[in-house]
Amino acid sequence: MMKNKYLYPTLTVACLLVGFLLGNAISNKANAQRFIIQNGQIIAQPSSKVDQLMQLMENAYVDKLNMDSITDEVMNEVVKKLDPHSAYIPKEDIEMVNSELSGSFSGIGVQFTVQNDTVNIVAVISGGPCEGIGVIAGDKIVEVNDSAFVGKKINNEKVMHTLRGEKGTEVKIGIRRAGTDEVLRYTITRGDIPVHSVDAKFIIETKSEKIGFIRANKFGETTYEEFIQALASLRSKGATSYIVDLRENSGGYMEQAIRMCNEFLQSGDMIVYAEGRSYPRYEAKANGTGRFKEVPLVVLIDNFSASASEIFAGAMQDNDRATIIGRRSFGKGLVQQQMPFQDGSAIRLTVARYYTPSGRCIQKPYTLGDQEDYAKDFMDRYEHGEFYSADSIHFADSTIYRTKAGRVVHGGGGIMPDIFVGRDTSLYTPWFNKCVNYAYTYQFAFKYTDKHRKELSAYKDWQSLEKHLIKANWLNEFVAFAKEKGVEPNAAQIAQSSPLATRLINAYIVRNILGDEGFFPLFERDDEITKAAVEYLSK
Repeated sequence: MMKNKYLYPTLTVACLLVGFLLGNAISNKANAQRFIIQNGQIIAQPSSKVDQLMQLMENAYVDKLNMDSITDEVMNEVVKKLDPHSAYIPKEDIEMVNSELSGSFSGIGVQFTVQNDTVNIVAVISGGPCEGIGVIAGDKIVEVNDSAFVGKKINNEKVMHTLRGEKGTEVKIGIRRAGTDEVLRYTITRGDIPVHSVDAKFIIETKSEKIGFIRANKFGETTYEEFIQALASLRSKGATSYIVDLRENSGGYMEQAIRMCNEFLQSGDMIVYAEGRSYPRYEAKANGTGRFKEVPLVVLIDNFSASASEIFAGAMQDNDRATIIGRRSFGKGLVQQQMPFQDGSAIRLTVARYYTPSGRCIQKPYTLGDQEDYAKDFMDRYEHGEFYSADSIHFADSTIYRTKAGRVVHGGGGIMPDIFVGRDTSLYTPWFNKCVNYAYTYQFAFKYTDKHRKELSAYKDWQSLEKHLIKANWLNEFVAFAKEKGVEPNAAQIAQSSPLATRLINAYIVRNILGDEGFFPLFERDDEITKAAVEYLSK
């Protein structure tokens, strides 16, 4: 998904016509004026067939219809005939969808998980409305606005819909807390909650240098500002080289990726260009003002890295500015723009393709209207073995593209890393896979944290907390927990997977106490792709 806020020219006539056509189909007031009745006969005025049909259904059908619902269904069906990334957004979903990439949203300021049909507060967000009023990590929300808020119907979507709301509005919550019999009740005024793009920034120390590690989860409105602050912070701590982790980053605003690229490239270096059938070619080039043009750089990608992540990785690769490490990226080279309709809904319409500096479009193949086959591509890659071996990877575009230094790169199916790191399955077993697939590792970590929260909270850094957890030797306790959930113990499989299970659950427990700042340094320390990046930079 991409949205360009200022880099592209005004939409062309063709795109506007598409917007107007679809907009008319959902604008009842406008539609009501596009037919007349003469001698008892309904005469439709010149318009599209879709327009005419919607008018007739609303004004002449024998029964009263819910036209809003029908319109949404029609819009979805029309957009399904396009590429897999164009999308219709109903008005009831627009706020949630837009908040995914915005700099903030309004809510009460807690991180939560739903377990055993109950909302459990994992953390209170610093600076949010809940901070300082008495709500703490480990509390369970059992009431909202004087009504019970527990049961099988409680899920993440319902919690977010209930607790989020307009800034300045109030919501009442009832809390159950360990060691307290009464329900604690708070009235909270919703406020702005920051949405962070940079999950982690920390120093990895080797024998020869300090490496700055930055992980970005998306390209939202504030990503560049967060990213440049992270770079500056790590440099002040002695970082002399950097790892930018874009794994599982599905993209966002192209503008943010371009601004990040500018920090590393020389004046005049091409970053990306885009063009479409009715979309004039646009080129983005570095202006030479970047503050990190000479530092050694590695970019991490995987099969979930898409869109703006691929723009960043492609620009670094084609300009021979960074070494790309990991696995082949997703392959999304289409540009969407969001256009609103009068009723508050919107469409994200694909208007152009983008190209990396060498001229390659990394969009993987698709057939108009065939979203099922497009989605199946991920499973096809897995079955063909490309997660494990670079030799199993095939590109749809056979054209030879070359980087600035003359290296061969490929298009038509994602960014191929310079150093491929296959998935290591040596520690995976059916026992461990089932524990992970059903989130029992995560659930146990939360339960263990809740049980030992007071003693765990005494540790202020992840290193000392990890040492405590290793001494605690909770593995047998987890095996028993998993058995209660239906995962039968298998001694050989447990022994094989115990290093992986220990690393994952310890990291989850650390996150519950210290947040992402503790989680990622511990989790990444033993990650195969991160280790390959550290080894490369250390040379």
